[in-house]
Amino acid sequence: MRIIVAPDKFAGTLSAPEAADAIAAGWRRTAPDDELVLVPIADGGPGFVDVLSQSFGQEARLELVSVLGPNGASVPVSLLVVADTVYLESAQACGLHLVDKPEPMTASTFGVGQAILAAIATGARRIVVGLGGSATNDGGAGLLAALGATANVPLDQGPAALAGIETVDLAAVNATLAGIELLVAADVETQLLGMFGATKTFGPQKGLTDEQILSVDHLLDRYVEAVCGSTPAERRVADEKGAGAAGGLGFALLLLGAKITSGIGLVAEATGLRELAQGADLVITGEGAFDYSSRAGKVVHGVAQAASAAARPCIVIAGRVDVGAREIRALGIESAYGVTDRVDEAVAMAEPARHLQELAARVARTWSPNSR
Repeated sequence: MRIIVAPDKFAGTLSAPEAADAIAAGWRRTAPDDELVLVPIADGGPGFVDVLSQSFGQEARLELVSVLGPNGASVPVSLLVVADTVYLESAQACGLHLVDKPEPMTASTFGVGQAILAAIATGARRIVVGLGGSATNDGGAGLLAALGATANVPLDQGPAALAGIETVDLAAVNATLAGIELLVAADVETQLLGMFGATKTFGPQKGLTDEQILSVDHLLDRYVEAVCGSTPAERRVADEKGAGAAGGLGFALLLLGAKITSGIGLVAEATGLRELAQGADLVITGEGAFDYSSRAGKVVHGVAQAASAAARPCIVIAGRVDVGAREIRALGIESAYGVTDRVDEAVAMAEPARHLQELAARVARTWSPNSR
């Protein structure tokens, strides 16, 4: 039996490669004769560069640069260089995992702009920026500042500093990016402003209170007007799908001419997931929490689509399963299994790899004809 093991990261516990290794190790304990092909997957968020690095192999090289993190401390960012294309992951520069205590009113995306400058310095003509998992909600103002934008207020000190913004000059930014193609790999389609915008949708998980959400959305509205203009036609970039990705980083990059593509789609193509699924008998995916957010744009949904296109069954092995059988089937998934179905969540989090192995070993008894 040939099985594709294509999980996402298990947020806060295991990277995608670690999760794939754990699932494979558990499966082999029960069905050692099965052939397992490990294909760790990511969308545009944390793990994006690591997964692509494994896929490209010797075609690529990694360059490490130091940039300012969301709260001003220096953090390392890996640039994945493949010919004249550089892949970078915004979460390495402004990710939520970088902060012990979220400070969303002052957190900045300045470091992402620094990473783009470093990518240009390698000779890149094409830069692919993975978005997701950010601690920031500054509309990408910090990124613009790092690339040379100026304004009548500081752009690199988070949304709180945008109060009173009236003018933004992007001339230096446009000169810096002349001849550079920008591509955004994003896992959400959220617009920047309003009831369904970035701040309202993702602000709470970044530490914004209800009062701050209203305030920040207003500040970003004024920021958009200063950057784009006041008419609906001038402001339409803020309403585009993906403009709200990573707290508005999508907006800033779209403003600079970037094109948006699906993060999971880009990674699936780089890893050859669709072709691999055609030669498999079973496809396994997974993530830390398999819930309603696992639908469009997320890894589990993307892997399930690849399996469905190849007419192969797909199952989920997750830390926790929070969706019912009907929703699971609607996603094109045969079955879903959660570690916390058998052990307490605190216990599972303490030894995530071991418990994931044990679950995979049990699942193999159901799905593998070679199980012992």
